[in-house]
Amino acid sequence: MSSTKATAATSAVLGLTALLVVGPAPAASASSPDAHLTSAAAFADVDYTTWRRDVAAVVAEARPYVEARAEEAGREKQALVLDIDNSSLETDFHPFWELPTPAIADVRDLVRDAHARGVAVFFVTARPGIIYSLTDWNLKRAGYPVDGLYVRSLPDLFGEVSAYKTEKRAEIEAKGYTIIANIGNNTSDLVGGHAERTFKLPDYGGKLS
Repeated sequence: MSSTKATAATSAVLGLTALLVVGPAPAASASSPDAHLTSAAAFADVDYTTWRRDVAAVVAEARPYVEARAEEAGREKQALVLDIDNSSLETDFHPFWELPTPAIADVRDLVRDAHARGVAVFFVTARPGIIYSLTDWNLKRAGYPVDGLYVRSLPDLFGEVSAYKTEKRAEIEAKGYTIIANIGNNTSDLVGGHAERTFKLPDYGGKLS
């Protein structure tokens, strides 16, 4: 398991624990535009505005392709596959103790538009199964359509993240779907095939989980 993905999983567990045990921390509101200033990304010296701009550039590249392919959604089963942390949700830019973690707006808009055209949406994450319900709730609360969510079972925790994610994409294909695009911010999200196109969001040399 990569250390960055392990960190994301640990942060999510800690966030749930903090919420249940001590309640939301008073430092920053989830609705505050400055919430990211108390985040893991801030400590890693990753600028939020720069990150949003760089994400928007990737989404702008992906959008015309996804829209063109989605025109065939009525004649074939199509799917998008997405990573979650810093690919769908602003995980490292949001205080871990505050839930729900907000969506990355540009990615969410792309996904919702594709879903409206008939493209199914699947999330394949390195998060452990113990927080499946929390993750499903957060994605839906953030405004994502969720046709399927894959989290790691106990045996998966001892294997390579890239191999696990490749296996899950193959399972989606085995259900008859053509994965028109696979979106993630880490190389382990994207290698291994089983997608027509991959789109890599920024992680700045591994600074983001």
